[in-house]
Amino acid sequence: MTASHPEAPDTAYDFVGIGLGPFNLGLACLTEPIGELDGVFLESKPDFEWHAGMFLDGAHLQTPFMSDLVTLADPTSPYSFLNYLKEKGRLYPFYIRENFYPLRVEYDDYCRWAAARLSSIRFSTTVTEVTYDEAAELYAVRTREGDTYRARRLVLGTGTVPFVPEVCRGLDGGLFHTSQYMHRKAELREMESVTIVGSGQSAAEIYHELLSEIDVHGYQLNWVTRSPRFFPLEYTKLTLEMTSPDYIDYFRALPEETRYRLEKEQKGLYKGINSELIDAIFDLLYQKNVSGGGRPVPTRLISNSTLTGARHEDGAYTLGFHQDEQDKDYEIRTEGLVLATGYHYERPAFLDPIQDRLRLDGHGRFDVARNYSVDVTGRGVFLQNAGVHTHSVTSPDLGMGPYRNSCIIRELLGTEYYPVEKSIAFQEFTV
Repeated sequence: MTASHPEAPDTAYDFVGIGLGPFNLGLACLTEPIGELDGVFLESKPDFEWHAGMFLDGAHLQTPFMSDLVTLADPTSPYSFLNYLKEKGRLYPFYIRENFYPLRVEYDDYCRWAAARLSSIRFSTTVTEVTYDEAAELYAVRTREGDTYRARRLVLGTGTVPFVPEVCRGLDGGLFHTSQYMHRKAELREMESVTIVGSGQSAAEIYHELLSEIDVHGYQLNWVTRSPRFFPLEYTKLTLEMTSPDYIDYFRALPEETRYRLEKEQKGLYKGINSELIDAIFDLLYQKNVSGGGRPVPTRLISNSTLTGARHEDGAYTLGFHQDEQDKDYEIRTEGLVLATGYHYERPAFLDPIQDRLRLDGHGRFDVARNYSVDVTGRGVFLQNAGVHTHSVTSPDLGMGPYRNSCIIRELLGTEYYPVEKSIAFQEFTV
């Protein structure tokens, strides 16, 4: 794809991608060889970055290498993970390793490798406003750097942001979200007590690492989750069929309230903990209890507890919890506080001038159509991720990214450039 100069006033792109996470990066890779499409991708960061705060030693993806940027849309693409390994001289070691789950730091490096080979990406470019010219039928994307990019269509890929519970907002004392862990973990080692609040893979990885060092640093370590138990990620093959076009068709056709109920109930399908990590945590607890000479390990794992309050005074936090099944309140005092409270989508403020062109559902969230459009025309503005309430667990799934991008490219071109699967599941979701 040959990118034009943004300074040219007469340039009108076929599309502008805003934000550059894995999904829009995958779209950039898949549109690069398409001569009929002229697009540009705008990213505020100076380089590609994907969850750098969670590059713990040995941490890996929860999806196999085939869920890369392009393979499930185009197995012959030069931007595949296997081609990355070949160029890095690591293809045979990866093969001999016989573990098809890439390391998290390795996946990030792969994405940087792909981004460096693309002509359509503009880093250090912050979008401040999007307007629409009715006469020209073009969107105008203005940036802090003073450039304006005009395009017939938009693809929104700004992604999700760390969620901080309301009771913790504005508190002093250095609390932080798991997204900052690698940059802040040295602080925790100096504290007398550390509490992790939340659930999921990030919480489990941090707890396991801090537990492994508990004898060296001597802190009290707590992990408190609202979930009834420490849920494993559901990864059986028939469950994985829910990441399919078949399930999207079924889920998208359900009543809105049913979809919202299922969104809450299905979190274990994509927010659970790797079962091997759960076992490793138990084994480490057992080992430390055995080697402790009769002294209990200074750690607590508590479930069924909702965070209801938080205050910071005298160098420590006092956290209020409600044990939901017992209907009892209790408190924990801790110096360090790590929030493993996940991520959520915030509609970017730069979309405010075109809000009358965007479709919202009864809950005020984007009404994402089956073809991933969110505008009133059904073909002008497309959304990456942020559609669990409309497309279920397929929305954040890395493996479904190439499928979604194939669908978006079909809309951008008007023809099917990459074959779009219609049905891949053995099971039937609808009567």
